[in-house]
Amino acid sequence: MEPYRSTFDNWNERASVRTKPRRSLDDPRDVQLFFPPEFVPAVSHPLVAARGPEAARRILLHSLYQYLHFTTVLEQVAVLPVTCGIATGISGIDLPAAMRTDAFKITTDEAWHAQSAHEFITHVSRAVEVPADTVVEPQFVRRLSEVRETFDVNSRYLVDLMFAVVSETLVSGLLSDIPKDHRLPGPVRAIVADHAADEGRHHAYFRKVLERVWPQLSLQERRMIAPRVPEFIRTFLDPDNAAVASALTATGFLRPDIDEILRTSYQPEAVLNNTREASQATVRSFSQVGAMEDPEVQDAFQAAGLLISR
Repeated sequence: MEPYRSTFDNWNERASVRTKPRRSLDDPRDVQLFFPPEFVPAVSHPLVAARGPEAARRILLHSLYQYLHFTTVLEQVAVLPVTCGIATGISGIDLPAAMRTDAFKITTDEAWHAQSAHEFITHVSRAVEVPADTVVEPQFVRRLSEVRETFDVNSRYLVDLMFAVVSETLVSGLLSDIPKDHRLPGPVRAIVADHAADEGRHHAYFRKVLERVWPQLSLQERRMIAPRVPEFIRTFLDPDNAAVASALTATGFLRPDIDEILRTSYQPEAVLNNTREASQATVRSFSQVGAMEDPEVQDAFQAAGLLISR
């Protein structure tokens, strides 16, 4: 295995927590688009269009709130416990000292992402005078808890670690697209760009974590956790219907119309295509460590629709 090469040597000069200002939305009155509509298919539904542009504007505002809330919860619940465990050595994972040092830096980064996202929600909601109390617990929180319950207490660290690896190696279209979308307010693009710049380093780091941890796992541990990875991927990338329903409710839609909008806006084939595309970096990472050599693991990825036929 190659020696570990850190990508954090110039962290003090590049990390957003060290170099970026707090983002604020000074004048929201003329903002027509708070979030890319392409990522919220519900806004294109005829029932939404029939209510005029203000309905779509309001749904996209709530979608921004939910996206930022997702960021805050993801960092706090799924990533920080793992990076803290690596940094302090209490995770029991055998990693070079330099990787543990870098885990401290990622912990600082992720805590800042959580804090800045939370503060920006509060700031925007006050500026536009629309409460952000519509945000709901992201679906991954419940699903992570359910998966952990199926594992022996002594093996749950595997769930937490691999869940973090998945979350940090997925390629988010929002992270790459929002900073370039000039339809959106500058501060919205900036706060996501700050996050994206840090996540590039985190992505590389967690790929290296997987490369070093995988050979340390027993065959039993690999067969225990690897078939669940597709489930983790789908948990992150599948539409969160409860979050969309909450945004629609806040915009004045009633349950029958909400059910119709959800049913027709998120077609399974389109959802799977988007998930497959966004997950390829993660799938490749597990393939490169040899996880796909186990037929059961390959079958799990195939059944989830995540493998691209060559």
